Amino acid sequence: MMKKAVVFGLVFCLSFGNIQAQQSGPVTFTSNTTLVIIDVTVKDKSGKVMEDLKKGDFVISEDGKTQQVAVFDFQKLDIETATPVPAVKPDAKPDAKLEAKAAAPASSAGSMSAAIVQTAQPAPSAAKAAPAPVESKPGTAKPLIRYQDRRLVAMLFDMSTMAIPDQIRVQKTAVDFIKNGLKPADLVTILTTTTGPLEVAQDFTDDRDALESAVKKFRIGEGSDLSGSLGAGDTSDDNTFSADQSEFDIFNVDKKLTTIETSCKMLASFPEKKALMYFSGGISQSGTDNQAELLKAVNVCKKSNVAIDPIDVRGMTASAPGGDAGSASGSGKSLFTGGASTGAGGGRGGAANDTSQETLSTLAADTGGKLFAEDNDLTVGLAAARDDIGSYYILGYYSTNGKTDGKYRTVAVKLTRPDAVSAKMDYRHGYFAEKDFGKFTAADKDDQLQQALTLGDPITDLSLAAEVNYFRLARDRYFVPLSVKIPGSEIALAKTKGNAKTDLDFIGQLRDNKDVMKGQVADTITIQLAQSSLTELNNRTIAYDTGFTVPPGSYKLKFLTRENETGKMGTYERSFVIPDLFPEQPSTIKTSSIVLSSQLQSTKGALAKADPNSKAADSNPLVEDGQQLVPSITRVFRKDQNLYVYMEVYDPTLGTDQKPSVAAILTFFRGKNKMSESQPVHLDSFVPQRGQTLPVRFQVPLSTLPTGVYTCQINLIDENGHKFGFQRAEIKVLPAAGGAATAAPKAGF
Repeated sequence: MMKKAVVFGLVFCLSFGNIQAQQSGPVTFTSNTTLVIIDVTVKDKSGKVMEDLKKGDFVISEDGKTQQVAVFDFQKLDIETATPVPAVKPDAKPDAKLEAKAAAPASSAGSMSAAIVQTAQPAPSAAKAAPAPVESKPGTAKPLIRYQDRRLVAMLFDMSTMAIPDQIRVQKTAVDFIKNGLKPADLVTILTTTTGPLEVAQDFTDDRDALESAVKKFRIGEGSDLSGSLGAGDTSDDNTFSADQSEFDIFNVDKKLTTIETSCKMLASFPEKKALMYFSGGISQSGTDNQAELLKAVNVCKKSNVAIDPIDVRGMTASAPGGDAGSASGSGKSLFTGGASTGAGGGRGGAANDTSQETLSTLAADTGGKLFAEDNDLTVGLAAARDDIGSYYILGYYSTNGKTDGKYRTVAVKLTRPDAVSAKMDYRHGYFAEKDFGKFTAADKDDQLQQALTLGDPITDLSLAAEVNYFRLARDRYFVPLSVKIPGSEIALAKTKGNAKTDLDFIGQLRDNKDVMKGQVADTITIQLAQSSLTELNNRTIAYDTGFTVPPGSYKLKFLTRENETGKMGTYERSFVIPDLFPEQPSTIKTSSIVLSSQLQSTKGALAKADPNSKAADSNPLVEDGQQLVPSITRVFRKDQNLYVYMEVYDPTLGTDQKPSVAAILTFFRGKNKMSESQPVHLDSFVPQRGQTLPVRFQVPLSTLPTGVYTCQINLIDENGHKFGFQRAEIKVLPAAGGAATAAPKAGF
């Protein structure tokens, strides 16, 4: 089958103005010009790249309107010779200020560090003769193809996903590849991340000694164990990302995806195609992760002309069908398939490996790259990832639509030459225009929210963490509480502008597997800023909750939030299944999802709550006697807090006295070690007016546990029915802000 190359487009936004007239009084003219760059691969019927096309053979249109081709260049990458490019040393150590502007000046396009620290000097001129002059509008800067006929390869080493043996192995493999595997046309940059900001260890260069030196400086062991305490980092810079920025980056894949996204933004200043080799030990989604972050990472890479080629550094692994000594055996067919929920046995490397490769596979497939896994020879993946970039054309035009409305614009490329009309083309088919939120009318703002619900490219400028749970109310009716948290640092900018308050808009839809609307929410919450300092806002989280009542089934949730001072928006997407817990299940205990919390608050004191008078709130199992249990969502706690655990058991077996008898035990594991366990709690009283529903409640002062990562497990024993079941969740315990008394776990709140 003919290989299909995927090529994507890049948008540069260039602003020009401040032209002073020669008349008696200063007159300033300002105009905005958007230069849109599209990389196009053209292949004939045999799959061979067509290399003889001219500028006049291409026609570009935007939203159906023909655009004038202003940039045209062909990148021929199958050459075997190339003039060396001197190594570029970063002028300043990369820090948290990761600003990858798509509109980076041409003079800084030769340096990766220039995409981070704007004071960096341009790299020495790349090799080949300067590219052919590019047509441009009078008074505008000419776009620059920095590296003519060179293959740009970024090697990103995510040490936070690798065990120490894998770190050592990947370092050795990278050094060997640099020594023996690079081709003359290759230009390589080295990026690394551990527990801190993304670092540029070496800018683009073909100097093998410089690249080898950068790889040999890796700090082996750093980032291999993330069980250490992480605090709230500096969030003063919107473009800053650090692994310890906040609790929102712990226990989900957002940190790793944001690292990839940041890398692609840095590479966006180069109009050429790029390959990002992502060295990783796998990315395992927990089930509560924001799917919008994955979509956003993919779309950012597409817009930046970056194809991601993940390389699983674990190589070939295998485990026994029944699981190894460190994990319990499955049962039934899961004994051989290794159900993803247990991660035990099955598959080439067990279900844990298979599951952790799914995200890597998605990143590769959706950006035009390939996943390289289950191979102990990592150099095979390195060579294949590098060679995956073939020759292509760079086209560009100045959009005739100067509106800064933030809307999606469709781009189409056609060929006019008769023998090329049937050729296959791969390119990015659109982009989002810039937006000036300050000029939006009320109608524009409403339209923006509605359009954002249907976008395939989610907007994630504003950080969101959310949790979806389910509780059975009746035979075919379940309550689905949605809890959302937003870092207070996201609204700190409004405070810096002197605002006494700001508004947050919320909008969301719940759809079933047939795309039928089953629930929606639209709300605006006012946040008072006058009484809060910037420090308080940075350390504060804004909680918002709502809920839906639906039958069991498969659902997809899409939820958006917008801060109305800056116009920053955030998106949360998640697919989930509500199991049918009504039919008789003789061998299992029927339970709800599990909720972990450190906060009980008055329902009247909630900062952001959808429709406080809604009847849905009355059905919320997390509300009792005017007190609401607020889900932690990120499941990060401190030693001076109490951990509240809540779940429900349905239809337990009744004894001869027509009463249930269920024992619940709360246990904390750290690795394979049992760190703490409660006394058994006997449950025999149903929730009033909820049918056969048993509430399970625990309260745990976390001062009894050392800081670290734990598996929190509730063991359930139906004594009448002789059945056993359990629920698990992972938590992180951070140091206490102050002293805390020591006490044992107990039932109830």
